[in-house]
Parts: sequence; structure tokens; C-alpha cells
Amino acid sequence: MQQLPTPSITRNHQSHAPLSELDRITELAGDLAGQFELVPLLERVLGHAVALLGCESGSISIVHEAEGYYRKEVDQGVGCHQGQTFPLTEGLTGQIVATRGTVILDCYASVPAGHIDPDDPRWRSAVIGVPIAWDGAIIGTFAIFSNGPGRVFTAEDASLVELFANHAAIAIMNSRLHQAAAAKEREAAVAGERERAVQEVHETIGRSLSSLLLHLDRADKATPGGSPSIAHIDSARVLAHEALFEARRTVLGLAPSSLAGSTIEEAVRQELDIVSAGYPITITLLVTGEQHDLAPVVAHQLFMVIQEALANVVAHSRATTCRIGIFYEEAGLTVIVEDNGRGFERPNIQGDIGSTQGRRLGLHGIAARAHYLRGEVHVDSTPGWGTSIRVQVPYSSNGDASRERWKVLVACTQPLIRAGLVRLLETSEPSVQVLGEVTTLEDLTESVSLLQPDMIVLDDLLLGEYAGARSIGSDTVERPVVVVIDHPTNEQLTLSASSGVRGFVSLSSTPTEVARVVVAAARGDALLDGAIFSRLAEGRGTSEPAANTSRLTARELEVRTLLAEGLADKQIATRLGISVKTVEKHVGAMLRKTGARNRTMLVTGAVGQASVGSRTR
Repeated sequence: MQQLPTPSITRNHQSHAPLSELDRITELAGDLAGQFELVPLLERVLGHAVALLGCESGSISIVHEAEGYYRKEVDQGVGCHQGQTFPLTEGLTGQIVATRGTVILDCYASVPAGHIDPDDPRWRSAVIGVPIAWDGAIIGTFAIFSNGPGRVFTAEDASLVELFANHAAIAIMNSRLHQAAAAKEREAAVAGERERAVQEVHETIGRSLSSLLLHLDRADKATPGGSPSIAHIDSARVLAHEALFEARRTVLGLAPSSLAGSTIEEAVRQELDIVSAGYPITITLLVTGEQHDLAPVVAHQLFMVIQEALANVVAHSRATTCRIGIFYEEAGLTVIVEDNGRGFERPNIQGDIGSTQGRRLGLHGIAARAHYLRGEVHVDSTPGWGTSIRVQVPYSSNGDASRERWKVLVACTQPLIRAGLVRLLETSEPSVQVLGEVTTLEDLTESVSLLQPDMIVLDDLLLGEYAGARSIGSDTVERPVVVVIDHPTNEQLTLSASSGVRGFVSLSSTPTEVARVVVAAARGDALLDGAIFSRLAEGRGTSEPAANTSRLTARELEVRTLLAEGLADKQIATRLGISVKTVEKHVGAMLRKTGARNRTMLVTGAVGQASVGSRTR
């Protein structure tokens, strides 16, 4: 028996090979190109090697060295149990792995614990065994048998088999990489299909059940009293309500896509890498405390808070450094974003109209998301010294969000816009739950009564009809409204002020702006998107303010300014160092002095004043 270490190929076998051998090597290279199915590839490699050596038999095994076994993957004319597995202590493969080099045997019978029957002619044939190696590890073995006694394999034969072993290694690794990529693709497809299926449950079944409840309600009203049909209608209504609840509960189990597959820390680090690559600012991240598992919706909202704050820093602060802290504390999670920028400035209205577009939404979004998680926001800013935003939210005891999602009803006469709004809200803002979509005032009023939404998103064509319905008391509950409108007229603005409108979006609004305005409105704040704000601001430059503010005191003006920023009474009280009760008294006094019927009109009257200039973030 001869044992040879794995040699390096120092001679050019192709220079001595006849034309048929060159053709086989060329053909093999073509076989390997773009092919990933393992067994056919190895069969081609083995077939070419056996033919070039003038033999008829051989085999290739796949080695799992860490697990201690190998598998006979392909064989040609040997019958060595193809597809079966054996321990690495047996057979020619075991001897190759033990020696970790090429093995040349004059007779296979000398192999300990071999797998060829002694009656087989190959029992007394010569054999070459070569390791198939990759990156220092043995991943397989390559064996070729002579056609019978009398043939002796040489070192040159071994070098040629080693060349084909290299081709086999490439085939094995290509197949594994392809399988891994295919597995990831399948996993992504399954996850995507699951998300699409759950969304379809929400979009199709959920809204169909809402429509069913609406029709059942109409049927109940149209059925004479005492009719036996009433009991069946009531039973159907109960079943529909239960089905709608189960559909919504299923949707709540779907994780927001923004952090799919990542923790909040990983997502923030990726965001910081993106920001640092595009802007000349030094950003550091500090994470302390014993980390808790966060519900997906909680992680999503906090990640969006950090995104909003970072957007403010990059776009408006002129900062050179920014520090972000995520602190896991005993009572809850705290997120802090600090910068060394210019802080809050209050330029005059003429110089601020063009520059506030976009930044005025930032703090509204942060406050709304913190409010959604039942948390608190603290903002400290000093001109010339920078800004610090601190958001504190409690841990959820049951692993879910701290509150239910805001329930929204979409009312729009144009199907394309209606469907776009529904899809946009469902995919970009997990804190919003779309209860249904309607097209007429009749459907809107009945759906409001039946579904009890937290707020309504409607288009300008339904605004007048909805305002008229409210004026006659068809809906006595104060519900925030967001209007989709491109060019609001003075009449529409008047209707908006009397109809609970808390926000406007336009057809050119981005998904982020729509989500911000809707979330802020659900929270009770008044907010405009960038395009609508610009149009109103331009109009204010040539018209009188909506409210008479000449009689307001300095403190009342301060309260009105903070109201225009979207702060809640408690936040205003903290900012000014007064009690919540005092804030409420100032608001009541301003309503009496200005003649405004509600806070929306008061804020609208403040837009054209210096309060607009205070929206530095």
C-alpha cells in the first residue's frame, strides 16, 4: 500500500493529454457553469475522471466530519450502497480522512472494514482515494477503481484525480450556497405570504364583516316589531361581532414590518450608519440596563421616535454631535436624543414660512407615539446650546402595547384614493386600525354609530355633508377628523373648524406625513401636512387672522403658542411651571376673548401669528 500526502499539481497534465482529454476537461468546465443540483454535477465530474483514467468504476462521498459519518452520494459501476451513510471509522473514506491525504492502494482488500463484497472483481483491484477539501476542511472523498488486478496507479494519476476533486469541491459548495440562498428565499416568501394573508384577513374579511353588521343594523330597523326575524338578526349580529373581533385579534399578532427580524438596538444602529454616511455629524449610541423583550408594536413606536428626533437634528439643528441613549430601567424604557445644535429659535413669520415646512411635524409625531404607549415626553432646548428629547414609556405587563390601537373610519367618494388611504395607514402605522371604508354620507353616519371609531378620515367632497349632519346632531360624540384636500377654500376652513377637523393632508402628502397627521389627530392635536401648511401660510400673509388676539395677555399668548405646537395641557403646565387647572383657565379665557368656538379655531387663528414661528421642530 502506498500513502501519499495531497500533492500540489506541479506538472501540466494537459500538455501531455490527447485531444479527447482536453475536450473532457473543457466539457466539465461547461457542466459546472451555472449548475447547482448536486447529484447530477457529481455524476458528471466522476464520469469524466473515470473515463480519463481508462477505468470504469468510482464513487464520491460527502463527509460530515464533525458528526462522524459520511454518505455515499454517487457511484459508477461499484455498487457501494449509494445514498447510505457509514461511520468515518469504516471504508476507504475513513482511511482518507484519517490520513488527511491521498491514498493509493494496489488492492482494495487491504481497506479495513470495506464495503465491497469479496466476490466482487473490484475486491482485488487497485484504488485511488483523494480527499475533497474546502477551506482546510474535508467535505468529501473521491475514489476510482482499476478494471481489475494488474493495474497500478501512479502519482501522476493521483494528481489528475486531485484536479477533479477540486471540481467536485466547487460543485458541492456551489450547491450548498444555492440551497442556503433558496432556503432564505423560501423563508422570506413564507413570511411575506403570511403577512399578505393576515393583511387580507384585515382588509377583506374585516371590512366585509363591518359591512355585514351595517346591513344587519338596517335590516333590524326595517323589520316590524314583534317579527320572528328579529331574533335571527340579533343572533347574526352577535356572530358577526365575534368574527370581527377574532379577525382583528389575528391582525394584532402581526409584527410591524419596520423592525422585522431586528431588535430596536440593531435597527437604530443601522439607522445611525445611514445618517452618518450622508451627513457630517458624529452620532453615538449608548444602551444600558438589563434588556427586556419588547412587544413588536412598542419597539416600532420607539424606533419611530428616534427616527423623528434624528430627522430634526439632521435637518434643522446644525449640530456637529448627537448622542442617543436607550436605558432599560426598573419602571420602564427611556430614550434620550441630545444634540449640540442651535436649539429652538423663534424667527418672524415672514422668514419662517419656508423653513418650518417639515420640521413642524417632528415633535407632534414624537408626542403622539409616546402618548400611544402611555408614556411621557420632555423637551429641553436652549438657543445656541442644543436640544434634548426624553421619552419614557412603561413596560407592558402582558407583552402587548399599553393601549388598543386608534380605530379609524375612512370615508372617501373616490375608490382609488379610498383604497390608497386604507392601504397606506395599514402598512405604515401599526398604531392605527382601519375599521372600514365607506363612500356616502348615509354609510358614514351609520358606520360611525355602529363601529364607534376614534376618528374619521374623509375627503373634501364629504366634508360639507358631514358638517351638515353634525349640525343637526346626528353624531353627538366629538370625534377628531382629518380631511384629504388639496386647495381648501375659506368656506371649507370654516366648515372644518366647526366639524372637529384636527388635520389636513393633500394628494401630494408622503406616507410619513399622512401617518403623522392621523396619529396626531387621534391624540387630539391639530396638525397640517407640508403642502397644506404652505398654502395656508401664504394665504395668511394677505388676510386677517381668524381670531382677535389683541386682548390676550402675555401668559395667554404663551399658552396659545404651545397649543399651536400640539402640546397637551399637562405638557404646557410643565413647560410654563403652572398647574393644569391654570392652563385650562387660560384656554377658557382665550376662547371668550377671541370668539373661537373651540381649540381648533383658536389654533387656526394662531397660525398666522408669531406662534407659527415657534415651530422649530
